[in-house]
Amino acid sequence: MNTAQFIPSAFNFSIEKATYTWQTPSNIALIKYWGKSDPQIPKNASISFTLQNCHTITSIDFVKKNTASEITFELFFEGIKKESFKPKIAQFFDRIKEYCPYIFEYNMVINSENSFPHSSGIASSASGLSAIAMCLLNLEKELNPSLSSAFINQKASLLARLGSGSASRSIEGPLVVWGNHPEIKGSSDLFGVQFPYKVHVVFENYQDAILLVDKGEKQVSSTVGHNLMHKHPYAEQRFAQANENLTKLSEILQNGDVDAFINIVESEALTLHAMMLTSNPYFILMKPNTLEIINKIWKFREETKSKICFTLDAGANVHVLYPENEKEKVNHFIQEILANYCQKKQYIFDTVGFGAKKVVNYRHKNH
Repeated sequence: MNTAQFIPSAFNFSIEKATYTWQTPSNIALIKYWGKSDPQIPKNASISFTLQNCHTITSIDFVKKNTASEITFELFFEGIKKESFKPKIAQFFDRIKEYCPYIFEYNMVINSENSFPHSSGIASSASGLSAIAMCLLNLEKELNPSLSSAFINQKASLLARLGSGSASRSIEGPLVVWGNHPEIKGSSDLFGVQFPYKVHVVFENYQDAILLVDKGEKQVSSTVGHNLMHKHPYAEQRFAQANENLTKLSEILQNGDVDAFINIVESEALTLHAMMLTSNPYFILMKPNTLEIINKIWKFREETKSKICFTLDAGANVHVLYPENEKEKVNHFIQEILANYCQKKQYIFDTVGFGAKKVVNYRHKNH
């Protein structure tokens, strides 16, 4: 693994003080990654839709220090100082210090907020860590103006991956592949890349309604779940299956076969949870209402010939996927039927988005 290109040499410029703000999205994997080796290297390639409405906005204030001995930062989430979030960010900074030695030279104040409720069961580590990575790369670009935007996206994805694997897929959009795959040009275990082939028009502006079935904290974290794949009896077959499914999905995304898309995406979601059911210790992240929603989706699809389908992440919430031309019909079905199975009838209508965006003149809640 050659990461030397991401380690900066001396900088020509010096910056005493700066603030950068970035908005980066969450994403939902279509082909799942479950199982990894150090340092955050996936056991199989994955592909995700980048989302638009579910995002994190993060500002970092950088102020140059007199001595560059240790990494120092404060963290505010939605205007409130969050000591409980600091260990994860401190671990992230420790992992990336080789690639971003300049972080030793600044006092950093991080202000972050989500467009969705933090405890909603939507993966905020992907959007949160990718936003921090983009702020750091914004500083690095000021220190070294010769950096290309392609390099910045690659390095931001590499950094984000070291905080949360799926965060590597939140820098770009609308479809991002992470993990080396022989049939995906440019793919890498080190960073996410945009899906390199022309996507059929039916998959443009694809809709994702996120049904908030359970907003509580998961009883088993994703990190623990990934680690349980090390001695899993079906791990090797699973990794091979995921890579085969990505080969098939690559063709489907190009030829527009929505029925085949539905089959692979739903199978991947259920296989992810099958890995949890068959690990040791075993665990279940789905809730009774997760299954109720799945059955309602299947019934609706059969009765109306809709192209609706579902996917799941490592939790109880259901992502309902459907083409834009079915938006009115499916949204009505969600509001009238599926919302009844959501906690407090809460759901979020989202659509496929395009990755990280710089935010100017932003005032965070801490001001």
